[in-house]
Amino acid sequence: MAKKYKIAYTEKRKNAHLVAWVLLWFFVFYLSYTLLTTFVFSTRYLESDTMRPELQAGDRFISSSYSSLLNRTLPLHYGNIVIIDKSRQKSRSLADSLLEGVARFFTAQQVSLSKQDEDLYIKRVIGLPGDEIAMTNYVFRVKRRGDSYSYTEFELAEKPYDVTIPPGSALWDESLPFSGNLGPIVLGDNECFVLSDDRNNTNDSRTWGPVSLDLIAGKVVFRYWPIFRIGIP
Repeated sequence: MAKKYKIAYTEKRKNAHLVAWVLLWFFVFYLSYTLLTTFVFSTRYLESDTMRPELQAGDRFISSSYSSLLNRTLPLHYGNIVIIDKSRQKSRSLADSLLEGVARFFTAQQVSLSKQDEDLYIKRVIGLPGDEIAMTNYVFRVKRRGDSYSYTEFELAEKPYDVTIPPGSALWDESLPFSGNLGPIVLGDNECFVLSDDRNNTNDSRTWGPVSLDLIAGKVVFRYWPIFRIGIP
C-alpha cells in the first residue's frame, strides 16, 4: 500500500512539474509576442482603397511598431507609408490595455475589444517638421527648412509612387479641402503632413491639418499578401 502511495505521489509531482513548465513557457511566449508586437512589428489588414494604386483593399502587410515608452519618434522619410493612430489622443486604463493585448494575442490580432481600429489610418508622409508645403492640382511642393527652393513630393520620396488625381470641377474652389489647391503651410517641430494616394475626397491632413508625430504608430515595411504583389510598398 505504501509503495502504491509513493508511486501515485511521484506521478502527481511529475504532472505538477509538467503543468508548471507548460504555464511558464506559455507565459514566456505570450510576453515575447506582446513585446514584439508592441516594440518591433505588427500585422495589418487594409480595408479601404484610399491608398490606391500602391495599396489596395485586402492587402496585408507588416509594419514596424512604435511605443511611447521608448521616448522617441519613429524615423521618417518623405514618401513613407505610415499608420496614424488617433486613439492615442484618448486615455485608456491599464486594465483595458491588458484585456486588449490578451484578445489580440489569442486571435492573432484579428479581434479587438475596443474600437481602436476605427481610429487607424494608412497615409503617406508628404511633409516633415519645419517644411513649408503647398498643393497645386493635387500635387504638393515641399520647401525644406533652410532651403531656398522647393521640390515636388515625388522628387523627395525615397521610393517612386503614383497617385490617383480626380478630374477637375468648376464647382470646387480653394476654400474647399479637396479642390486640388492649398496655400502654403509651415509645419511645426513635432508635426508632419500626411495624404492619401487617392487624392479624391478622403480624409487626411487636408481636413485634419498637420499630424503630431506622437500619433504615428508604425511604418509599413512589407506587403505579404496578395502573393503576386508581395514586396516593399
